[in-house]
Amino acid sequence: MGQNKKRNKLETFLSSEKKHPVLFGLATGLYPTLFYFSNNYPLVNTWGHVFYFIFYFLCCPVLLFLLANFIVKKEWLGKIGKYILPFLSAFIFLFLLTISNYAGLNYKAIIVVFVASLGFTLILNKQVKKIVVIQLILACIGLFTIAPSIFRQLNYSDEWMQQPDTIEKAVFTKRPNVYFIQPDGYANASELKKKNYNIDNSVFDAFLEENNFKYYNNFRSNYASTLSSNSATFMMKHHYYNKGVSFSEAIKTRNIIITKNTVLDIFKNNNYKTHFITELPYLLLNRPKIGYDECNFDYKNISYIGTGLGERKDIISPLRTFIETDSNASKFFFIEIFNPGHIHGNKFDTLGEEEERKLWNESLNRSNVTLTKTITTIKENDSNALIVIMADHGGFVGMDFTGQAYIKTQDRDKIYSIFTSILAIHWPDGNAPDFDTSFSSSVNIFRILFSYLCDDISYLEHLQPNESFVILKDEEFNGVYQYINDTGEIIFKAL
Repeated sequence: MGQNKKRNKLETFLSSEKKHPVLFGLATGLYPTLFYFSNNYPLVNTWGHVFYFIFYFLCCPVLLFLLANFIVKKEWLGKIGKYILPFLSAFIFLFLLTISNYAGLNYKAIIVVFVASLGFTLILNKQVKKIVVIQLILACIGLFTIAPSIFRQLNYSDEWMQQPDTIEKAVFTKRPNVYFIQPDGYANASELKKKNYNIDNSVFDAFLEENNFKYYNNFRSNYASTLSSNSATFMMKHHYYNKGVSFSEAIKTRNIIITKNTVLDIFKNNNYKTHFITELPYLLLNRPKIGYDECNFDYKNISYIGTGLGERKDIISPLRTFIETDSNASKFFFIEIFNPGHIHGNKFDTLGEEEERKLWNESLNRSNVTLTKTITTIKENDSNALIVIMADHGGFVGMDFTGQAYIKTQDRDKIYSIFTSILAIHWPDGNAPDFDTSFSSSVNIFRILFSYLCDDISYLEHLQPNESFVILKDEEFNGVYQYINDTGEIIFKAL
């Protein structure tokens, strides 16, 4: 009986001459909204994003259809009137879907959408209500697609963040300004010499040596992306990807890195003024509350839809300004540089292993220029600072594209290409602590630095295992796996 009622309502809707502008408008925007949220949930998990999409993807199309429905009743339009609603139904739906897919405007794709919408209007204008039904069915499917992301968010546990000792109450006995510089994807010098990279970086190495930096060979990250690596680094704890499905977009990582974490809390507890300086707003995309005292980006200049990548912003000017302001205050800087980065992400964009290596090498040279300017600026104004250069992960060089990291391998050089990370430190007065031999992976970097700043080696008793993990999604292996053990050996172990 219930099925017959539903069928009758559907038949009545399809056969009726009555226009439904509100329904048409909602149908064009619902699926693109759910598509974007399901594919980018960690970037849009705020009420601000919800209201943004409700207004632009739902309210605006509804208002446009109401206006169009009023206009089509005008006699002077003649035969053109019957094509307006079908065209809008196709164009707005595909236009919003294109924005959702490209995380912004792609003008070539929009031209294709316009032409396709014209074709649909001319050929299938009488079937517009059937298209609306299909759009609504897709929206229902979208609800089921986004449900797992919402469920994981609601059941997220922060137990992994709890420290095993009293390091959160650490009191510094040394108070140098601390500069944590992160060049994205910058491989360690020891790995640059091996076959996958095979790159001569001696000019920059010499620059670091001239400026009294100490290099730490064979250092690596514990995770395979900026977000997963940094969230563990700033919490000084392993999260094991929170049993996630993507090493690129783990749960709440931006909020951990930007809003509140153990490292930031410790600096604040020691009355350090904190600064976040970045070339791109990648870590700010979901608009987390900024826990740093100063930042060179304002949310007014960051779009609700985007990748956080694009044209880089100058970091030298704000760095110089922040150094000079409150010159008597102790300061912590987190400086993010987006070169050299990693090779292309998927097989549709890759130029092949050799060409990707060449491109990465070019990007490495650009990174060296930025790092040289940054270090020179710091040392000109703050000659006895504690300066740490540490990458978030490797460049994936030796692969065709980074997506191959999802497929199981036991190739030592490919695995280390994922996790290798530069670590070079300028110690105040050139005096590195005896325990600097403990530097092996990024999850422990700040615990060791705090031991130095506090003159308290007891914090070293609770170092995390120097293990590295990846998420696999191939036919046989699916989930989080350990690739490198505490001693740097290649292993394969499911979590």
